[in-house]
Amino acid sequence: MTKKLRIALLSGGVSSEREVSLNSGNQVYEALDKAKYEILRYDPKTDLARLVGDAARIDAALIILHGAFGEDGTVQGLLDLLDIPYQGSGVLGSAAAMNKLAAKRLYEQAGLPIPAYVVAHRAEGTDPDAIVKRLGLPLVIKPVVGGSSVGITIVRRPEAIRGAVEAGWEHDPAVLIETYVQGIEITGGVIGNDVLEALPLIEIIPDPNREFFDYTAKYTPGVTEEICPARIDPELTAAAQRLALEAHRTLFCRGYSRTDMMVRGREVLILETNTIPGMTATSLLPRAARTAGLSFTRLLDRLIELSLEGRCRPG
Repeated sequence: MTKKLRIALLSGGVSSEREVSLNSGNQVYEALDKAKYEILRYDPKTDLARLVGDAARIDAALIILHGAFGEDGTVQGLLDLLDIPYQGSGVLGSAAAMNKLAAKRLYEQAGLPIPAYVVAHRAEGTDPDAIVKRLGLPLVIKPVVGGSSVGITIVRRPEAIRGAVEAGWEHDPAVLIETYVQGIEITGGVIGNDVLEALPLIEIIPDPNREFFDYTAKYTPGVTEEICPARIDPELTAAAQRLALEAHRTLFCRGYSRTDMMVRGREVLILETNTIPGMTATSLLPRAARTAGLSFTRLLDRLIELSLEGRCRPG
């Protein structure tokens, strides 16, 4: 009989996305094959000391955390120090993707298409007239660091810019202001380490009463329509999947990622890359994996396999 792998399942944490993480963690726990794994659960808000104490007997970790102190490389660094392998990107990829400004600069350097943008730092104030002159209207305003669309505002009038920027500063001292792209919203998942696979694209159609795919739309079943595969032609599909793969590589991601994009005419623009995509009943990456023939349980098996791939633990 094959020995069960001892898996540390981390969910909860201290970010604004704590409740989403707890919900995701519960669903991951239910989906994991109990015949293959002994599962130990940890909430980083309260259980870090216990995790450290248990490290020597843990085979791998599943990080089901979102936002600060979970998706940004901090927990990844702790697990590296404890010599616990984990699914997904390491410290560098996690930190780069979490910081939207760092990610955009890396996308630009790699020649990947993105919407035009500027940055507003709280210490420097903001000039709405200069912003409109450079980017036009409408605009998307969002904190540089954050996830799940927390703190995002769409602005259509110049007089609304200052208030939206100040609302963003409540979440982060730097705010990203970018041109609003009118088009088809899609997302592309990627799985793999050295050999990457692009999953089927998902088309996201928010409720007509909502301007964009916001926090409520992301985590409330039935609010958003999601179509997989996306209803775009094969040429655009191939272009978007290629961009998802290039974004994954550009940000030094590993294991898996999900890149959000907009299709405007024949052009595909990258918005951002998520290194720990959601794992709830309404989540996008599990949906794409299912379309590719990978059940939620098998997807988790694959992520654990990737975390252990090519790894030799000392001792």
